[in-house]
Amino acid sequence: MRERAGELYIIGGTLLWGLFPVLATISYTNVSPFISLSVSSLFSALFFAAVLTIRHRWSELTNIKALKYSLYATFFIGVLYYLLYFLGIRYTSPGNVSILALTEVFFSYLLFHVWHKDYIPKEHIAGALLMLIGACIVLAPSVGAFRPANLFILAGAAIVPFGNFFVQKARKLVSTETIMFTRGIIGSLVIWLLSVPFHATNSVAEVKQSLIFLIINGVLLLGVSTFLWIEGIHRITVTKANALNSLSPLVTLLFAWIFLKTAPTPWQLLSFVPLFFGVILIGKIPKKS
Repeated sequence: MRERAGELYIIGGTLLWGLFPVLATISYTNVSPFISLSVSSLFSALFFAAVLTIRHRWSELTNIKALKYSLYATFFIGVLYYLLYFLGIRYTSPGNVSILALTEVFFSYLLFHVWHKDYIPKEHIAGALLMLIGACIVLAPSVGAFRPANLFILAGAAIVPFGNFFVQKARKLVSTETIMFTRGIIGSLVIWLLSVPFHATNSVAEVKQSLIFLIINGVLLLGVSTFLWIEGIHRITVTKANALNSLSPLVTLLFAWIFLKTAPTPWQLLSFVPLFFGVILIGKIPKKS
């Protein structure tokens, strides 16, 4: 039951996260990626501050060991990963961003099952390989003219497993809302400070024009979807969670088609063939001998 609950958390978060690249793209009409991420993270922190208050869990912030792990996770995910992700969204299509992010499966495998020595069944290895093949298919048309934005997404995919490693450690000590509040408030401040030397700040009027999208990004996407993700990886392996998350590009392509009038390319659609079978394999619970 714990395994299935974890899978349901991940799938629920995946459906929400698939909308994220589309809304982030829309928000860039008036604000820079730095400000979009900073304000969205602030709204995420405010959301989890309310949850901490309702559940009377502010005392968890005094757990020094958990706070240390949360700060490490904030550095890798709340700052580096999100910043690379937001920059990548600005310079390439939402569909490509979502599909390229699947390479996180491979990098997670290297971290958790090669370096960290976690066990992984043969079915899950085959599923992860199929998903990597799917990512390679979508990259095939741009091999001759590789976009720098693709490097941002690939770099972020390589960084985020380290953040997930520390998230799992923190989650064993404190609740998800405590981790998310720390990530949101610290990440928002750091990204805003970074926007100053890069001259990427915006006026209050410009922020107001994208406010509704920034609130949705912060509360629903950086907030609720990430909450579901952390609860998921608390119950199943990160590699399996990433594999189940491979459904996210399909959601992104669908919403990009609806809201941005960007039809999926044949290469993007073809990539879902190995992705589909990869999800089936990775979702299997191997029988115990």
